[in-house]
Amino acid sequence: MKQQVLPILSSAYENLTKSEKNIADYISEHKEMIMRETVAEIAKHTGSSEITISRFCKKVGFSGLQELKIALAAELSSAIETPYQEINVKDNEEVVGRKIFRNITDGLQDTLKILDFSLISAAVDLLGKARRVAIYGFGNSATVCKDLETRFLRFGMAVQSFSDVHMQVTSAALLSREDVVIAVSHTGANKDILESLKIARKNGAKIIGITSYAQSELAHIADIALVGMGREVEYRSEAAASRLIHMAIGDIIYTCLAIKMPQEYQTNLQKMRAVIAQRRLK
Repeated sequence: MKQQVLPILSSAYENLTKSEKNIADYISEHKEMIMRETVAEIAKHTGSSEITISRFCKKVGFSGLQELKIALAAELSSAIETPYQEINVKDNEEVVGRKIFRNITDGLQDTLKILDFSLISAAVDLLGKARRVAIYGFGNSATVCKDLETRFLRFGMAVQSFSDVHMQVTSAALLSREDVVIAVSHTGANKDILESLKIARKNGAKIIGITSYAQSELAHIADIALVGMGREVEYRSEAAASRLIHMAIGDIIYTCLAIKMPQEYQTNLQKMRAVIAQRRLK
């Protein structure tokens, strides 16, 4: 992930300990102040130890407090942070619509700050060489999986999405080192998906994970972890917001594949349009 402090803290938050969450909250709420504070002062204000501060910095991807401060300073100087647009019971339809669209936009921008495009490139290379592609996800994530399946079919790929646990493990058992799994999970902590991925990995398949949490088990087990985050507001779950963010990541992969496979893409697209046109009313 790119060194963007605030999006990284948000992405890692659910996987932090109570004391680490206190540190993350303090950094987020006192962004300007911590630039002038020492490790000892931050430890005092967060009720933790200097060692805990050091471990926290390393856990979220920095070598220490100084590197975190440098990244935060660059982040603050290059952008103006926009607040979450909370939805409340008195909002009318137009206000609700504006807030939802604003939060989707902000979530996409947050993701853009932390998305590692070298990992996108690696994912595209894996998929371009894969014998077949299996896509795993449940609930909201299953809609992302179906969208990916529909798009990747346009390349003539052997691709199928699975949202049933028994079908997932069956699929995983039949994979080989020539195959790729894309696993989509907001929390990255679904036991059934993780079990399917362990089976797939045992058979040599490569794993691409799409999740909202950089420190999740899915991010750790995946060969390539792509992290996208949605902004959580009242009346709208973060998991629902992440669905659109994860679809956007899928769109990036799809478009990059189309660029790398122009002949296959254009030929297949023309074939698809021809048969679909026959289904339309004259």
